[in-house]
Amino acid sequence: MAGAPAARVLASALATAALLATAACSGGGDGSGSQAADVAASPLAQAPKADTTSAAPALTAAGAQAALITETDIEDSWNQVEDAAKWRDTLLVGKVDVAGFLTAKADAADCQKLLDALYGDDLLGKPSGASALRGFEQGNSRLLYQVASYDAAKLSAGQAWLKTLPVKCDQFTATDPKGGKRTVQVTQGSVPAVGDSRQDLRVVVQGTTNGEPATLTLDVAVVRVGDDAITITAGGLDGAEQQSTDQAATKGTQRLKDVLSGKTPAAGPARSR
Repeated sequence: MAGAPAARVLASALATAALLATAACSGGGDGSGSQAADVAASPLAQAPKADTTSAAPALTAAGAQAALITETDIEDSWNQVEDAAKWRDTLLVGKVDVAGFLTAKADAADCQKLLDALYGDDLLGKPSGASALRGFEQGNSRLLYQVASYDAAKLSAGQAWLKTLPVKCDQFTATDPKGGKRTVQVTQGSVPAVGDSRQDLRVVVQGTTNGEPATLTLDVAVVRVGDDAITITAGGLDGAEQQSTDQAATKGTQRLKDVLSGKTPAAGPARSR
């Protein structure tokens, strides 16, 4: 009967294996416990997934030009001009009176930066990629429209900085090159909810030009689409241009999205003169 002990050992081993298999299959009706641990530890579960995302298309120089708005995208009687890159408004030239910031003198540097950036048309700093601009005039008002690619981190920082200005620079005084005083007010604007994010301001500068009292009102809007941004500065001595700013932001955002998706932006309706 020498084979009997061996048979009993084999039967015991088979029974143990069956019990273990049963326990593994019934290890918690909620899918947790040893079953989840076994799955997580499997080589297939640990294998990295293939990256199915693709990078957003880069804005080219030709694309930036195509994304610019035209006269037909904004109402009223705006006319496109050729020298917009040379525009500079001297009412924005001035040195911020730091003494006027009684409790937050560090904010004076932000207000000075705002005046300088508005004068130089570089609110978001130097673009990192393609850029294009176009200007329009109507009476004593101007509308400058820019499209450009930026470093993502710098673009985010620029938008965050603009958001703080209605509080930091709500009202301050600046001295012009001839010693005259200018009062500057900065408030929140109301650009439509377009693009991935947006920031807008209204800047009012009261001073003198050619010896006469003058008030410059500017609506400023920044709309972000990916790592690209639209910057609009509109207004002048005739007052605010909120409606035209809103139209430029809405129509321009769609044009930029069309360009980035490989489409040709739709032409606006013909305008009679």
